[in-house]
Amino acid sequence: MADIKTMNMPATIFDLFAGLESTQHEQIVFCQDNATGLKAIIAIHNTVLGPGLGGTRMWAYANEKDAVRDVLRLSRSMTYKASVAGLNLGGAKAVIIGDAKTLKSEALMRKFGRFIENLNGKYITAEDVGTTTRDMEYVNMETDHVVGLPEMMGGGGDPSPVTAFGTYMGIKASVKKVWGSDSLNGKSVAVQGIGKVGMHLLEHLSKEGAALYVADINESALKHAAELGAIPVSGDDMYDLDVDVFAPCALGAILNNNSISRLKCQVVAGAANNQLEDEKVHGDMLKAKGILYAPDFVINAGGLMNVYSEYNGYVRQQAMAQTENIYKTILDIYSLAETQNVNNQQAAIKLAEKRIHDVMLVHSTY
Repeated sequence: MADIKTMNMPATIFDLFAGLESTQHEQIVFCQDNATGLKAIIAIHNTVLGPGLGGTRMWAYANEKDAVRDVLRLSRSMTYKASVAGLNLGGAKAVIIGDAKTLKSEALMRKFGRFIENLNGKYITAEDVGTTTRDMEYVNMETDHVVGLPEMMGGGGDPSPVTAFGTYMGIKASVKKVWGSDSLNGKSVAVQGIGKVGMHLLEHLSKEGAALYVADINESALKHAAELGAIPVSGDDMYDLDVDVFAPCALGAILNNNSISRLKCQVVAGAANNQLEDEKVHGDMLKAKGILYAPDFVINAGGLMNVYSEYNGYVRQQAMAQTENIYKTILDIYSLAETQNVNNQQAAIKLAEKRIHDVMLVHSTY
């Protein structure tokens, strides 16, 4: 499967098809509804392991080109995330273009649900940035192909706490790799982005006695973080902090030539998706600088594990137990990267692609 780097997005539909040949996406669905204002894109990357599952992100993208780029990157990550996690799921993602605070409505979400229903189960949605469990209830009024529903409806509710727990496990594994002990007591951690996932992660870190630094534009979140003993810093200053661990928990593509050259940490391990602007170049750059990088689609898989567990009757304890395994998976990937002399992101992708290839052989006959 080809890498998606900083993609030069197509100007025409013909260029789009050429691009999909390199990213190996199976299907892209553009959803338009004038009455509700819905403009959405569903990207289905790979369904060898099962139906494509991935949340719906609602974001006020600067332009449609950025929205396409985002959904392609995110859906591909979901393929790898499900594969490494050992789940019988493929990779997909959706984005709704627009400001969630002003454009989102019951009608818009239900109309989006109709588009999902028309895919006959090939795509299963869930909440993501800009959407909530309440929005998933609206989607569920039009389709059964949705997870992350409230617990009172038999779902797992907000997956953010489980995503945060898995990220916490990944940080502990990374700290053990570098320092020989997974204790975070006294370790300094800079958390970039303290939204739903970042705040839960902060609580885990605080309980273990880590020295905390945080950056976010939400003043209310910063106030709560201060109550946990975290020191606020400006977003750009995050990269210059002399800390043990840098935990990106906001949006992606923040690890690039500029930011990596400024990092003074020994570990990068956070919940944000697609942290590397270029998987090969910037993965290698971190490796050359001696910074241990926890592959994002591995460390943040707890939320996917949580919604997947809804298939067999949701039990939070079982979801948390499965998420705890991220600790071992992260360590296994570090060992694989050393053995193959590749960066950690490449090692994780190799592991994901091997499982997809092996299952494809199983599915070669009816």
